[in-house]
Parts: sequence; structure tokens; C-alpha cells
Amino acid sequence: MASLGVAWRSIPPTFLADLRDLVGPRNLLTDPDLTIGHRIDWTGRFTADPVPVVRPGSAGEIAELVTLARRDGIALVPQGGNTGLVGGATPMEGGVVVDMRRLGQVSDLDPVAGQLTAGAGATIGEVQAVARGVGWEYGVDWAARDSATVGGSIATDAGGIRFVAHGGTRRQLIGIEAVFGSGELVSHLPRVEKDNTGYQLASLLCGSEGTLGLVTAARLRLVRPPGPTVVALLGFSSVADVVSGGTMLRLGSRPLALELMTARGLELVCRHLGLTHPFEDRQEYVLLAELEDHGNTVQAVLAEMEGLTASAVALDAASQLRLWRYREGHTEAISRLGSVHKLDVTLPPGVLADFIAEIPAAVAALRPKATVWLFGHVGDGNIHVNLTGLDPDDDDIDGLVLTEVAARGGSISAEHGIGRAKRRFLSLAHGAADLAVMERLRAALDPDRICNPGVLLP
Repeated sequence: MASLGVAWRSIPPTFLADLRDLVGPRNLLTDPDLTIGHRIDWTGRFTADPVPVVRPGSAGEIAELVTLARRDGIALVPQGGNTGLVGGATPMEGGVVVDMRRLGQVSDLDPVAGQLTAGAGATIGEVQAVARGVGWEYGVDWAARDSATVGGSIATDAGGIRFVAHGGTRRQLIGIEAVFGSGELVSHLPRVEKDNTGYQLASLLCGSEGTLGLVTAARLRLVRPPGPTVVALLGFSSVADVVSGGTMLRLGSRPLALELMTARGLELVCRHLGLTHPFEDRQEYVLLAELEDHGNTVQAVLAEMEGLTASAVALDAASQLRLWRYREGHTEAISRLGSVHKLDVTLPPGVLADFIAEIPAAVAALRPKATVWLFGHVGDGNIHVNLTGLDPDDDDIDGLVLTEVAARGGSISAEHGIGRAKRRFLSLAHGAADLAVMERLRAALDPDRICNPGVLLP
């Protein structure tokens, strides 16, 4: 069997010819100028050598693709919108990128049950639009909604800004269609949610980062749309007050989103987007809260909130979108500063405030030239620790942050996955027995290790 990790020029000509016959010449790209966007990850930390890009149009074509890859020992790297933040869809071991975006259909909509089937290449925004067209919502959302795909969200079990209300991708999965690394095409897309018929392959594949097989479609549950909503920017002088305020809002209303920002991050976004600062005075910490409010519940909670030093409240849709720009502009604004280390972590509520307050000093002690940017989904304990001013390969600083998280009882990955960026730190989250079971599962479902090698497992 041919070795993995070879440059595309070393891939057997017969393999490329068979791919061309399978998908057609227009759907096999070998020109490096046409494939450059497929081999650089969104953060800029991971860049691969040129590889071919194949664009299959059906689950059947993907099953044949896997058979060819097993025959010749060629790595397959599934890719959707390429918005991942941990190098999990970058072909560092060579092989072939499998662009899933031709599988973008949204079908089998059931407006009574609140369900639909989405191809792996459908964007989150497209799923949201179809759901809204029949009076429902899709419960997963984040700023990259118009680029990120359903398949990518399943690969990483993406959470996003609505997790506090609806949970992450795994909670939305009813069933799945996929091709395992063994070449077997499985399709279980039930039209009912209560389905206790054996192993839940959808849950197994969700969060597997393409290491077991290639997801081709998913059956998704929808959620009811909210009633009248309020969006508020709330200023605080201490992060402990932010966490306490978020808890009060969760107890006193139905939160749809609870998002943390810092003064430094807010000022960066204002400069990058040309926005006016939302407050007259500098607020060290800002909580963006989107809440379902059928009366004056939110105003009553705000009136009793300790540590609140400023507020801006929006009731109409246009004003709410303006407030959301301050939060959703963070990732883009930080990326303009150069290569970014993206460490999305989760902390238990009782230690969350201390971690946010203390981690900048810990980073500065080890890397004085680094800048720490903190923001994220404070309502569910998920904080994005973004680091700039570092060498892309500086894993020591990643280890510092992730070790601090694990020591406080948190998770080293909340929604971006492990990818390559965190692979050597997976033992902080799982013991030897856990990892051994994962290895055996992979060996059973991807016996030739052609599915996204170099990702997730050490």
C-alpha cells in the first residue's frame, strides 16, 4: 500500500485518472493556484503543500472515492467552508482534500415535526433560512454561519452563540448519513426523534473530526422561534460581576445568548469596523445578552443587578443587529493582527471569573510580547482565549493555558475540536483507557487510517 503523506505529484496517476472519471474533470482540481484556499487554515497557523481537491456530488461518489483511496493508501481530508480554527481540515499529511460543498441540498422538510435533512455542504445560514421559511429556527448559530457547513459543525460538535438556549450540534442531530473509512455507506435519517434502535452512530460521528469517516448528510431537529426579544450591552468593572449578572439573567428570563467582551476587544472591534463605542466611559467587561422578554422582566432584573455600571438596550431588530456587531466582529478583527492561537475552553461556573481575571498575567509571565484576547459564551462557561504576537508553532503557551484549564476542572475544547493545534494535549482531557478505546474504534471504522490522519488522536 502506498505511504501516506506524499505530495500530490507522487499520487499514482491511475488514482487521479480514476478520480477524474468518477467526478468529472471540472470537479478535480490540481492547479496549486486554484487550490491554495483549501490548504491554509482560517487562523493562518497551518499551511500545507499543494494537494488535489476533489468535489464529489453524492454519497455514492464518496463511497467510491473511499474505495479508491484505500486501494492506493491516499489520505482523505474532508473540508466544508474551511472556517475551522484548530487545523483540523488542513491537509498537512498530503493526500486529497474532499470538498463537500456540492452536497449542499436541504430537503425533506417537515414543518409539523420541525425537522429537515441537510447535506454536509449546506451552510448553517442556508439551514436557518429554510427553517425560518416555515416558522421554525435552527438552534445552532455563530458568526461564520454563511460559510461554515453542516458537515463541519458535526465534525467538531460546534456550539456557538445559542448553546445556552438550545445546546450544541449533537443535541440537534436526529440521524446521519456517512461513509466510514472502511468504505461502508450508512444511512439512518429517521423522521422521529424518539428512536432507541441501537448504537447512535450520529452521536459517535459528531465530534470525530473526520477521523472515522465522511459525513454526507444529517437529519436535524428544529426549535421554536423566540417571542419578543431584547438585546442589551451591559458594562461591569469586574468579571465576577459579569458572571453573577449572567446567572441572574438565566434565572430571571429565557436567555438566547450571553456573550462576554473585554474593553480591549471592544476597542479593537470599533477600530476595525469603524464603529462608535457603545458607552461614554470605558467598561472593563461587557456582557451582551439576548433575552426572550414578554414584559418588563429584563428591566426588573437589570434594576437589581449588582456591579452594573452602564447599559445599552435595543428592542427593534435593526438596533439589535447593531449591538451584535460588537461581539461578532471579534474573530475578524483579531485575525487582522496576524497568526492567532485559538484556544476555546470551558470552565465550571465557580472558577470561571478567576480564570478570566488571572490568565492574562500567566501568559505575560511566559511570553511578555503576547497579547491575550478574551471573549465568548460566558453563559455556558465557554471562553475563547485568543493569543497574538506568538510564533505559529509556539505550543508551550498553548500548553500553559490548557493545563490551567484542566487543573480547574474545565475542558480544553468547547466547540472548535482538537484538530492539530491541541492534539498533543488530549491527555489533559482523557486518560489512557479512554484514548485506547478511541483508537480501537478508529481501527474498526477506518482500518487503513485514510480519514483525516494527523487530527484529533495523538
